[in-house]
Amino acid sequence: MSMEQALVEARLAAERGEVPVGCVIVKDGVVIAAAGNRTLADRDPTAHAEILAIRQASGALQSERLIDCDLYVTLEPCAMCAAAISFARIRRLYFGAADQKGGAVENGPRFFSQPTCHHAPEVYGGIGETEAARLLKDFFEARRPAGVK
Repeated sequence: MSMEQALVEARLAAERGEVPVGCVIVKDGVVIAAAGNRTLADRDPTAHAEILAIRQASGALQSERLIDCDLYVTLEPCAMCAAAISFARIRRLYFGAADQKGGAVENGPRFFSQPTCHHAPEVYGGIGETEAARLLKDFFEARRPAGVK
């Protein structure tokens, strides 16, 4: 259910013209934060769904530590978001589509496997992968000039 809520946030982001990535944070079975990408709307390169959701959850819990919280996101986190997840002490990370170009969990720098990583969440990839990947594919195809693959 939580990944479905993240997918709703991704769809809302796409409707705003943002890259369709959505995120929710859950504690004790309750969604305490939900966000979609807002880099364009906020004119902020750090306004990724995960960062925005972590900020919301930290405010809701009045703590910089999100211990016992689980994060669901539709796309494999980038290095910036992986670092924020680590610093927030997120318990579990569930992500949808892998990101071979910008991902930093199972691809690229594999942030949580580095010796300098202070906290690594349990990681579960491929949750809702088909729908998450389709949202991204459709979004980018609609923005390509005709005939370009």
